Amino acid sequence: MAEQPDITMALLAVPESTASTLYGMFDLFGAAGRDWELLMHGRVGPSLMRPMIVSRDGRGFRNVHGAWIEPDMALADCPVPTAVCIPDLLVAPGEDLDGRYEPEIDWLLNCQQRHVLLTAACTGALLLAETGLLEGQDATTHWAYCDAMARRHPEIRVHAHRVLVASGEGERLIMAGGGTTWMDLALFLVARLVGVEEAMHLSRLFLIDWHQEGQLPYAALTTSRQVEDAVIARTQVWAAQHYDTHSPVAGMVRLSGLTERSYKRRFKAATGMSPMDYIHTLRLEESKQYLEAGDEPIESVAELVGYADPSFFRRLFSRRVGLTPSHYRRRFRGMRLRLG
Repeated sequence: MAEQPDITMALLAVPESTASTLYGMFDLFGAAGRDWELLMHGRVGPSLMRPMIVSRDGRGFRNVHGAWIEPDMALADCPVPTAVCIPDLLVAPGEDLDGRYEPEIDWLLNCQQRHVLLTAACTGALLLAETGLLEGQDATTHWAYCDAMARRHPEIRVHAHRVLVASGEGERLIMAGGGTTWMDLALFLVARLVGVEEAMHLSRLFLIDWHQEGQLPYAALTTSRQVEDAVIARTQVWAAQHYDTHSPVAGMVRLSGLTERSYKRRFKAATGMSPMDYIHTLRLEESKQYLEAGDEPIESVAELVGYADPSFFRRLFSRRVGLTPSHYRRRFRGMRLRLG
């Protein structure tokens, strides 16, 4: 019987876990040391990492998409792992998680006391945040959940643009951003625990391209809906139709019936951003659509979304999105054409 690898990766599964990330990480870690040798030399190499799926009670269950998850063991039966990986959770932004994961949180805290690496992919960081271990630390999660995490845990420094964040003592708290950035996390862990060369082997084997641009190019307007304050919601609807006009914030203030100072304060409380930042966000999201779908000059795109100064538009777009408008068009127009 082959000797078990010393590096053990505990993948924490809960009903909200997505099967693609859970089993994708399982396959990638299981391939370390083994599959490159098979590909290059025709023989299976020695496994360097042992992935195992753990859950609250160890019993199989169907996840939110109906996929059958078969854990290897219960939390109580899991030996102290080298690292814990929390896959993404399919929950709504801002969803109340109070009391939902108490056994998992207790187990994570016990692992942390034993100097285990605690890592999270995408929205798995929401569960990690519930442990309290991220207080006063840098963190990231899926771009659509960053605002919700920051509101629930204001003491966490949430970086919406970062694909990968390592924080805490000894950088033992590691998080990846949204979607397929779990691959970046997995490769990072392979590089840290096994070696850079093996991480490079796996990136070639799985055709993984690191997300060097970060998350911002993919981010859409996630703070546009605000239903609790009817006055603010009404001005948001108006702004969605008039963001390209001259002085749209003044129009929002007039529609609200409030003084400018009161409106701006109330808008900030309701949405987490200033009215002008909100207008910029609307304009930039619309400009992405123009850049992806058409071939208008950048100057024309700037004018279409309400910017008289193309240079200002270019600077703002680059700062907010992380790519220049031209770079964004080259990257995403081609993608849209291929998908269409």
